[in-house]
Amino acid sequence: MTEQNKPDIALRLEQLTELSVELSTTHDTTVLLEKILRTAKSMTHADGGTLYRISADKKNLCFSISINDTLGMYQGGLSGNKVAIPDIPLTTSTGAKNLGAVAAYAANTGVSVNIQDVYQVDVFNFSGMRKFDETYHYHSQSFLTVPMQDHEGELIGVLQLINARDPHTGQTQPFSDTDQRFIEALASQAAIALTNQQLILRLEDLFESFVTLINIGIDEKSPHTGRHCHHVPLLTMMLADAAHATEAGPLAEFEMSENDRKQLWLAGLLHDCGKITTPVHVVEKSTKLETIFDRVHLVDTRFEVVKRDAEIRSLKEKLASGNDPKRHAEINRMLSEELIRMDADRDFLRRANIGSEAMSEDDQKRVTQIASRYRWIAPDGDERDLLSEEEIGNLTIRAGTLNQRERDIINNHISVTIRMLESLPWPKHLSDVPEYAGGHHERMDGKGYPRGLRGDEMSWQARMMAIADIFEALTAKDRPYKKGKTLTESLHILGGFKLRNHIDPDLFDIFIRKKVYLDYAKRFMDPAQIDEVDESKIPGYTP
Repeated sequence: MTEQNKPDIALRLEQLTELSVELSTTHDTTVLLEKILRTAKSMTHADGGTLYRISADKKNLCFSISINDTLGMYQGGLSGNKVAIPDIPLTTSTGAKNLGAVAAYAANTGVSVNIQDVYQVDVFNFSGMRKFDETYHYHSQSFLTVPMQDHEGELIGVLQLINARDPHTGQTQPFSDTDQRFIEALASQAAIALTNQQLILRLEDLFESFVTLINIGIDEKSPHTGRHCHHVPLLTMMLADAAHATEAGPLAEFEMSENDRKQLWLAGLLHDCGKITTPVHVVEKSTKLETIFDRVHLVDTRFEVVKRDAEIRSLKEKLASGNDPKRHAEINRMLSEELIRMDADRDFLRRANIGSEAMSEDDQKRVTQIASRYRWIAPDGDERDLLSEEEIGNLTIRAGTLNQRERDIINNHISVTIRMLESLPWPKHLSDVPEYAGGHHERMDGKGYPRGLRGDEMSWQARMMAIADIFEALTAKDRPYKKGKTLTESLHILGGFKLRNHIDPDLFDIFIRKKVYLDYAKRFMDPAQIDEVDESKIPGYTP
């Protein structure tokens, strides 16, 4: 039996069934709305149709899609044409329900309105429709207006069909009771599908807001780390887009769907979520002696005590030598030299405390010598070396400001991140987030942490985040323990990581060749850091 000879009811049931399937598989709201309206028009042979959505504040009906076959009119939806029709208010100026406009009436009452001839009815205000007819030389006649309500009776929108036509003669006719029942069934299914889709979107928004909430907490603990949590996902996505656009080399087949992008973005936002457990004084440690406060000031105080003791000792020596000007002058000279040496040693310890540059072995030995060179009387009356073993250990840190125990605490954040993320019941379409986020401290040679994964055991996305994490840290100028490096300095260091097999070489090449570094620099780096980069001199890169 041909399509044309099938009974009308059977054909409509088939259309309704097909729409039901599409409602469950289509995730694009605009496509979904368009399919709803076009199916409704087809089922009733309507010449025109309009689909209204309720506004966010629930005060208006907003035109979403409007189609009229006779006039060749197609606005909203997938057309790309803006809907040039004003919204319909659901209340009057006095605050009462708007029952004058037929679409507003259906929305406010939840009742379908089936009108055979709008020019023969004076219950509703059709002045706008009459003006439309005059303007476009059209004749509106039959109207079917059906509210779209979900399973809880919540209004989602209104579906309005105009001028049902006889499929054989093309003449305008009223919408039948059968038409109305089918459209009511369609509208009900559509409303539930849209509600489910909105619920999914709201849950996703809620989840991303929760992620943002975690980063706000980290930001409050450490504004420097908070900015890192914001910049790394952005840089990761920039590198991912460049890799996606690559047409040659090992990444020629690399592609990212919208869902892949969503996973990588969330992973970027969450890549340091474990830092919420890291003590502030470790994250923010700007000098080697800093804990809750910078203890270099305690060292300053001890020097003042030692200098005072030296001055007292000199005064005692003068008293013991009697009235001997020559001896007094010798004592003054010796005291002056001792005080000068003390000031020099104190200034050296202050510089060593900053930790902005790598410390030489000679400087480390000098710290140890200074520690035992001076003795001071502590408040408990005990005589002690100027520096404790713990203070010596901190002041002789070769690079940076963190000692090994503190580095272990910092490094533990990635283990905490993995535990936090793996404890969540990720849906299938987000199941890769823990792997992407948890791999940014791994290395291609397998000597990274916490799992010691090799390059072939890591996804491209995790390797991308590793590069983004390093480059952001190198260029950041807001860290309390270092200055932000220039582009050239940062790329030379990154090139060194490639040569030592720390980062993925192919992604590094894309990072340079596609000038991802420059796009990032223009957006987030201080102009003073953006110098002229000679790519031919970057270690490990061949232009």
